[in-house]
Amino acid sequence: MPLDQEIENEEEETGGEMSFIGHLEELRWHVIRAAGSILVFAILAFVYIKEIYHYVIIAPSQPDFWTYKMLCLLADKVDYDELCIKALNFKLQAIGMGDQFTMSMTSSVIAGLVFAFPYAFWEIWSFIKPGLKPAEQKSARGAVFYVTFLFFSGVFFGYYVVTPLAINFLANYTLDDSIINEFSLASYISLVATLTLACGIAFQLPIVVFVLSKVGVLTPSFMREYRKHSMIVILIVAAVITPSPDIYSQILVAIPLFLLFEISILVSAKVEREKLREEKRLAKLGGSDL
Repeated sequence: MPLDQEIENEEEETGGEMSFIGHLEELRWHVIRAAGSILVFAILAFVYIKEIYHYVIIAPSQPDFWTYKMLCLLADKVDYDELCIKALNFKLQAIGMGDQFTMSMTSSVIAGLVFAFPYAFWEIWSFIKPGLKPAEQKSARGAVFYVTFLFFSGVFFGYYVVTPLAINFLANYTLDDSIINEFSLASYISLVATLTLACGIAFQLPIVVFVLSKVGVLTPSFMREYRKHSMIVILIVAAVITPSPDIYSQILVAIPLFLLFEISILVSAKVEREKLREEKRLAKLGGSDL
C-alpha cells in the first residue's frame, strides 16, 4: 500500500488525528522544500558568484569599504585618527589547485542559506504551528517576520561592523615587520562567514528569551537583577569579537548587544503580563462556576 494512502487510512481510524508516521512524513516534505529553496538560491548565487565575490565577499578586505569610510568620518568628529582605517596589510591567495572553485561552491551554499532563510524558516514553522494551542499560536503570531528581521539585522551587523573590525585587527597585527601577511582564501571566507552568521544567530536572543519566558525558565525580574552581570559579559564578548585594543571598536559592538538584552527584558515582561492576565481570567471563570 502506498505511504500516502496508509497515512490517510490511519488518520481516518484516529478521527482525523495524524499518526507519528504521518507527522514524520509531513516533516520530511517541509525539510525537503526548505532544503530545495536553499539549493535554488545556491545555484543562483553560483551563477553570479564573481559579482558576489567582488561586491560582497572581498569588499571588507578593501580600504574603500563603506564601514572604513564611516570610521574615518567618525575619527574626524571625535578627533581620534587611529579609528580611521586607511590600509589593510594583507593579500589573499589561493594555495591549492582547486581552492577557487571549491570556495565558490562553499560561498554559493552560504549565500543560498542566507537568502533562503525566510522561506526555509517558514516551512519549519508551518510544521510546528499546528501543534500549538490556540493561545500559543496567538502569542506567537508574526514569528516568521520577527525571526527573519532579527536574523538579517544580525547578518548586516556582522557584515558591516564585526567583520571589518576583525579583519582590520588581524590584518594589521604582526609579530615582526619582516613577516608578510598572505592569508588563504579559505581562511578569509571562513572568518567572514563565521562572524556574519554568528551575529545572525546571536540576534535571535529576544526570540530565545520569549520561548524561555513562556516555559517559565526566565522572568523579567531575574534579567533585571542580573543586568549588571550581563553588561560585563557583553563587554567581554565585544572584546573577544573585536580583539583590537581600540575602545571605540568595542563600544560599536557592545551597544547593539546591550539593546538586544534590553529588548529581551521587555519581551519577557510582556510574556509575564500575558500570563498574569490569563491567570486572572481563569480565576474569574472558576469563581463564577462556584
